[in-house]
Amino acid sequence: MKTKLKRTILAFVALGAACTVHAQKLVIKGSDTLGAKLVPILAEEYRATNKQVLFEIAAEGSSTGIAAIIEGNANIGMSSRRAKAPEIASATAKGVRLKPTVVAYDGIAVVVNKANPVANLTKRQIERIFTGDVADWAAVGGTPGAISLYTRNTASGTYADWQEMAMRKRDYAKSSQKMAGNEQIIAEVSRNPAGIGYVGLAYTNAPGVKVVAIGGSVPTKANVLAGSYPYARPTFFYTNGDPAGETERFVEFTLGKRGQAIVEKTGFVPVK
Repeated sequence: MKTKLKRTILAFVALGAACTVHAQKLVIKGSDTLGAKLVPILAEEYRATNKQVLFEIAAEGSSTGIAAIIEGNANIGMSSRRAKAPEIASATAKGVRLKPTVVAYDGIAVVVNKANPVANLTKRQIERIFTGDVADWAAVGGTPGAISLYTRNTASGTYADWQEMAMRKRDYAKSSQKMAGNEQIIAEVSRNPAGIGYVGLAYTNAPGVKVVAIGGSVPTKANVLAGSYPYARPTFFYTNGDPAGETERFVEFTLGKRGQAIVEKTGFVPVK
């Protein structure tokens, strides 16, 4: 198992007006799916016309984003899953109202090494692979050899979503290797011919890997919107109640024409 990688993206480009006492900072924490690519690009574009705003973006998993809102340590918590009942209870006990805003849709794609002959798997086969019931590629039409499983770590919303959507809430195989983020899964699968993992749509166009169809359906924009791809989901910005001030303006920017164009260009599916 790899040591958990802490990814902290600090955007403190303090030039001009940003150096004045009027500078504002938005702290955004949580999902790697959103925070590794999409949100930094949104922040950069937002700063193009709002130079007084600084961003601190930490992409360490959805659980950390929701926890940051509960503890009052962030303006926005990025999450690729909905808040769980214990998180809602913890927030309520502290007087925090977890407010989710859907900012993009995503499809969790199954990726294998580009040299792997397997191009299509059923939902049942996916479940059996990730729970460890199937441990050799020969059992699903591939080249004989042990399957190498790569998953997200337990702080990840994708880790929990995958367990619910693809594994019927069963435990992951003990042999699975937990990765810090989508890019780490891509890196491992691209260099391991026996590798298989799952990543968000924005991470599928990488060298050395290919997307496997699930029951004949691939995670395209059209299939995600139509509901024909089985592993589709919304992604969220969480705030403490309705967002206000600069936080509200950034959320509105994300949901607006420019923001949603970035959502689509980055590889996610726009909400509008």
